[in-house]
Amino acid sequence: MMHPLIKAVEQADRNENPPEFRIGDTVSVHVRIIEGNKQRIQPYTGVVIGRRGKGMGETFTVRRIVNNEGVERIFPLHSPKIAKVELVRAGHVRRAKLYYLRDRVGKARRVKDRKRITKGEAVAAE
Repeated sequence: MMHPLIKAVEQADRNENPPEFRIGDTVSVHVRIIEGNKQRIQPYTGVVIGRRGKGMGETFTVRRIVNNEGVERIFPLHSPKIAKVELVRAGHVRRAKLYYLRDRVGKARRVKDRKRITKGEAVAAE
C-alpha cells in the first residue's frame, strides 16, 4: 500500500504513455545530454536484457557491444532524460532476464526475431 502523498507526487512526474517493448527487443534509447547550456540527443542502441521494478522505480537494462566490449546501461523508464525509446527489432526469447548474453560472442549473441502478424494474416486467420 502506497501513501497517498507519495502516489500524488509520482503521478505528477510519471510518463503518461511509456514505450512498448519487451525483453529481447533491440531498442534505440534517445538520451538527452546536457553540456553546459546546450542540449543534444544521443541514441543508445542495444538489446533489452532485463526490466525490473514498478511504478516510478521501473528500470530497464540495455546491452550493446562497443569495440568488442559489452557495455550495459540501466535507464529509468520514467526519466525526463529519455527523449524516446524506438523499437528497432522485436526479439523472441523465453526468459525474463537475458544475462546469459554476457557470456556469448559472435553470432551466438543474436536473439531470434519475433514473428509479427500483419493485417492481412489476421483477416485470413478469422
